[in-house]
Amino acid sequence: MRYDIAIIGSGPAALSAAINAKIRNKSIIVFGSKNLSNKLVKAPVVDNYLGFSNVTGIELMESFKKHLDNLDIEIVNKKINNVYAMGDYFALMSGQEMFEATTVILGTGVEFTRAIEGEEKFLGRGVGYCATCDAPLYKGKTVAIIGHTPDAEEEANYIDEIAEKTYYIPVYDMEKTTGAGDISENIEVISSKAVKIEGETHVNKLVLKDREIDVDGVFILKDSVSPGVLVPGLEIEGAHIKVNRDMSTNIAGCFAAGDCTGKPYQFMKAAGEGQVAGLSAVSYLSKLDK
Repeated sequence: MRYDIAIIGSGPAALSAAINAKIRNKSIIVFGSKNLSNKLVKAPVVDNYLGFSNVTGIELMESFKKHLDNLDIEIVNKKINNVYAMGDYFALMSGQEMFEATTVILGTGVEFTRAIEGEEKFLGRGVGYCATCDAPLYKGKTVAIIGHTPDAEEEANYIDEIAEKTYYIPVYDMEKTTGAGDISENIEVISSKAVKIEGETHVNKLVLKDREIDVDGVFILKDSVSPGVLVPGLEIEGAHIKVNRDMSTNIAGCFAAGDCTGKPYQFMKAAGEGQVAGLSAVSYLSKLDK
């Protein structure tokens, strides 16, 4: 099936785009997480979102979920690791699985962490951003997973069923983080900091602050990855996606909204841009039909 619009992300920008596209009877698919947005979940109070005074991030998230349910919009819990412009459509890759859409809206947020030394050098040569996508490649091998959020634990458990040995290096405090700690007892959890990824033609070592471990692969599981890595050929300005007023990018049919397009990093701004991106994608589709 080829969808009219594929939306990557499940924060305010992505969900606003999804709602506006669904209201206009477009076939959509939304890729995100069950918590919608870790940034939203962590917000102790939100007092500048119009119509919602002095609410917690979780309360706002529940309102978002209710709105999605009312419009029968589902979140597909799959990680998209590559988006390719194929001319008149886009191919979205999640491991070995491919999805097709005529247009794409990027609502991926922004990643504040710096790349580990060697991360970009060995990307595709032992470094990946989706453990479940590439798990079959590591059958009987040794894998290290660097998890930035508790969601990474599920991927670690999955790859541990395939790999010979799995290390898990959490960037968060597993004892103090809600929803954390649900990890297989077979996985070795290391409380240290990853500082460098080494290898020759392929990854063979992960250097931590206090030790080194021999590995065949390293997965770095963040909320989002660099847009330039996600969508080859996408024009980037600094750390953000360059967009026009209608939220279009330099790639025809590809739109972006929210934190990934630049500051201010605000839920309200993201929701507004998501609406514009959704309407722009609908307008783009209508012109193709003429």
